Amino acid sequence: MTAATTAQLIDFAYITAAVLFILALKWLSSPAAARHGVLAGEIGAALAVVATLFNPALTEYRWIVIPLIVGAAIGVPLGLVKMTAVPQRTALSHAFGALSASVIGIAEYYVRAPHVTKFGMVEIAMEVVIGALTFTGSLIAAGKLQGILPQRPITYRGQNYVSLAVLGAAVILALVLTLHPEFMRLFPVMIGVALLFGVLLVTPIGGADMPTVISLLNSYAGLSAALLGFVLDSKVLVVAGALDGSSGFILSVIMCKAMNRSFRNVMFGAFGQLPAGAQAVEQERTVRSANAEDAAGILAAASKVAIIPGYGMAVAQAQHKVRDLYDVLTKRGVDVRFGIHPVAGRMPGHMNVLLAEADIPYDRLIEMDDMNSDLAQTDVALVIGANDVTNPAARTESSSPIYGMPIIDVAKAQTVMVIKRSLSPGFAGIDNPLYYMDKTLMLFGDAKAFVGDVVRELSAMQAPAAAAGGR
Repeated sequence: MTAATTAQLIDFAYITAAVLFILALKWLSSPAAARHGVLAGEIGAALAVVATLFNPALTEYRWIVIPLIVGAAIGVPLGLVKMTAVPQRTALSHAFGALSASVIGIAEYYVRAPHVTKFGMVEIAMEVVIGALTFTGSLIAAGKLQGILPQRPITYRGQNYVSLAVLGAAVILALVLTLHPEFMRLFPVMIGVALLFGVLLVTPIGGADMPTVISLLNSYAGLSAALLGFVLDSKVLVVAGALDGSSGFILSVIMCKAMNRSFRNVMFGAFGQLPAGAQAVEQERTVRSANAEDAAGILAAASKVAIIPGYGMAVAQAQHKVRDLYDVLTKRGVDVRFGIHPVAGRMPGHMNVLLAEADIPYDRLIEMDDMNSDLAQTDVALVIGANDVTNPAARTESSSPIYGMPIIDVAKAQTVMVIKRSLSPGFAGIDNPLYYMDKTLMLFGDAKAFVGDVVRELSAMQAPAAAAGGR
């Protein structure tokens, strides 16, 4: 095979990979086609890697094979984590991707310096700075999600000014290096400042904003990869990084709209600090509670049920029990649908992933706006571990930090039942008036165990009817 033919085949493989990346994003936009999207992305990435390995310019394969083995040894265990750990695993993936891009950019600088062109230095500096801040920012996000770091915002006086000053220092150092690439001692300083900014960027952000932060860090990681593509003159890397970066940014915009908040508020608002006196308000109110038998009786008498999942369902790993509940209610002729809030959980699409894992039919997953239009005709709204996304304060209390945030209006249903371990506030750190309404029944306990008890009670109700039919 001639060198020209090899080059043509490599180019064709890159084009095919780019097309597969585009199709992957297209299919991932629909739960029904998401599996095809994942497969297309995997095939595209594998095709791009294999094509690169056939590049005649490669001569030292050991420096590729060894990292591949090490990466696989790390990646396989990361891919086998529980569903509750997927958000932090995703954050770690962003961290590793950004670190890889930064390290390659650093290597390119030291190979080319001090003779790197000004334009080349701009590419390297931007890629390394964005990759470095994404690396540390993603590590902080993973630490918050894992519980290693406090989930509440960590703030101090003048923090935003300090963060902006650090970012400004990184930009200034990048500009100086662009004008004087030979100032090689400033390069590691720029890297250190960028790493510090990543820490300062994510530390003040609370758990309530983690879905937006994860999608934004995904955007940064993609942008870093695209810039690395320019540094290495790799068209497929530019395409893949641009797709990743733009889709992550669009998703971040969607997340902000879903919370009715701006990027500025998400990144610098320190949202999620527990207001003083929240516990006092909680103690002054009373709630109505019920057991599994009571809940089963109410559900059995309903004709239309809306289930609203939240992060509590993920923590309890209750999705399969929820599937059992769906099955037993459907057999009784009950119309069961699932209301999905865009920011429920700790990452975009978290609830969709969990319910899909339990094989809940895709057509039963209803987006927030469509669910809201039907809740007034719903007999029972069963909230499983969701808090802020069902909080009526977002509509009624102008002083609330979540005022104006779109919510799933479960209070419109005839009866509301909430499965929750306690009355503790959610990520936003505020009390939920829903729990104290006359139409609300609190079902205190572990979501998995409680739903399992409800399923057993419903199944026991069916047994006499089945026996009678047999006679």
